[in-house]
Amino acid sequence: MPLTETLELSILMPCLNEAETLAVCIDKAQAYLERSGICGEVLIADNGSTDGSQEIAAAHGARVVAVADKGYGSALIGGIAAAQGTYVIMGDADDSYDFSDLDGFMERLRAGDELVMGNRFLGGIEPGAMPPLHKYLGNPVLSWIGRVLFRSPIKDFHCGLRGFNRRSMLALHLQTTGMEFASEMVVKSTLGGSRVSEVPTTLSKDGRSRPPHLRSWHDGWRHLRFLLIFSPRWLFLIPGTLAFGIGMIGSVLLSAGPIVVGPVGFYSSSQIYLAALAVVGYQAVLFAILTKIYAQHEGFQIPRSRNFDRLQKKISLESGAIIGALLFILGLGIAIAQLAGWAASGYGALEADAAIRGAVLAALLMMLGAQTVMAGLFLGVLSVGLKRV
Repeated sequence: MPLTETLELSILMPCLNEAETLAVCIDKAQAYLERSGICGEVLIADNGSTDGSQEIAAAHGARVVAVADKGYGSALIGGIAAAQGTYVIMGDADDSYDFSDLDGFMERLRAGDELVMGNRFLGGIEPGAMPPLHKYLGNPVLSWIGRVLFRSPIKDFHCGLRGFNRRSMLALHLQTTGMEFASEMVVKSTLGGSRVSEVPTTLSKDGRSRPPHLRSWHDGWRHLRFLLIFSPRWLFLIPGTLAFGIGMIGSVLLSAGPIVVGPVGFYSSSQIYLAALAVVGYQAVLFAILTKIYAQHEGFQIPRSRNFDRLQKKISLESGAIIGALLFILGLGIAIAQLAGWAASGYGALEADAAIRGAVLAALLMMLGAQTVMAGLFLGVLSVGLKRV
């Protein structure tokens, strides 16, 4: 079909040495286009096959685009860029997905949904098609984490069969090159306010004689890492706030003297650990705030928060410097008072526990002050206007 003709659908398959199953997948996709009367194409994003997959694809009427950069995500990014259709339905070329039954995807895409995910748990998983580790642990847990962190409606984050509006997907500027590309597509679509839905789909045992490219633990960790890093609120802000609150309150209370609760006593040694917890927690909170400000400054699509927007208007280099300086001066004042008390006693021996309690509180306040000043300075760097080329 001439590329100048307007196409409604591109059926995209990433390919790396799929000679055993590629032909049957292409034939099913071509049969669907013919049966449904959709003006479309079958597009193979080849990632450097050495088994003749390119020739097989061309012989069965598919268009082949070579993608030099290695990785599942790279192949799909290249394929999406080269696709001619208004809509794209992508799926693995291992004959595990049925390309002859795509009506559910097209119905939702034509209705205006911008990402339509297949759900294998709703449609049916053939015995032996998915390893038990993936079926009962990996996919359910990672999908649950994705729904919690990003309030996504998707219950099968990693289904390889999915359709989307090509223009909407290109606007998300997808970047990941590996298997975590599957999560990035769902997360950015959800955060960007795209219309997202699911349709039941089936999963069959693939037709390859070789092992799949997927590496369970390695790729599972990459998915989890992406989900966590893309959600600084849950990775840094909430744990950091809890750590800072516990550490700060505990350190201040113990600076007045030991606390005994039943058989358990908390003394200056406990205060030292609590102060360290407060510092680490405060650093995590600052990192979460600065990360979100940076993301908004760079135009990343992240959920907006009225509370955060109000906070952002109040914080600046100047306010950070003032608050940080006050905290530092307060800590320094405690240290000077301790030094004056020691001088008044003739620089003699001090009561160790009391001296440590005051010193820990003074050091904690000075560290928090210094951190606040440096965070304010970094915020000033972020706020510098730059000309975008």
